[in-house]
Amino acid sequence: MGLKWIDSQELAIELAEHFPEIDPATVRFTDLREWILALEDFDDDPEHCNERILEAVQTCWIEEAG
Repeated sequence: MGLKWIDSQELAIELAEHFPEIDPATVRFTDLREWILALEDFDDDPEHCNERILEAVQTCWIEEAG
């Protein structure tokens, strides 16, 4: 079972592992969306993404990096 848009915390962990040098607070949502779509374990409809979802993932990633 792959990661879905609603898996904010798990997506944040994956992103932190793939991009340890990135400050998540500086990531644009367009880049964030593309990086999530490129994750090997991601398996959800790209069209089901919205700003609120990306904000939730970014917030979790900031907490993970902190």
